[in-house]
Amino acid sequence: MPYVSMFFGIIIRMFHNEHNPPHFHAEYQGQRGLFDLNGNMIKGNMKSNTAKKLIKEWAMLHREELLNNWKNATQGEDIDKIEPLN
Repeated sequence: MPYVSMFFGIIIRMFHNEHNPPHFHAEYQGQRGLFDLNGNMIKGNMKSNTAKKLIKEWAMLHREELLNNWKNATQGEDIDKIEPLN
């Protein structure tokens, strides 16, 4: 699964040919979560509140880019890298 961004030990990924609702996957220290494009965890075992807060902040800053990547992923096209959270 291609990674979209990496920051503070968090890896953000999107699959090609994804299914609705629009989402991305995040991993942090073996914890995983499925997040909507607003950065809210839909499901997963991510317990770190700090990681979830950083993911939400990143998602809100890059929502338009996430939407474009979602469109590309569902059409089997290339997914662009997105700047990390600084």
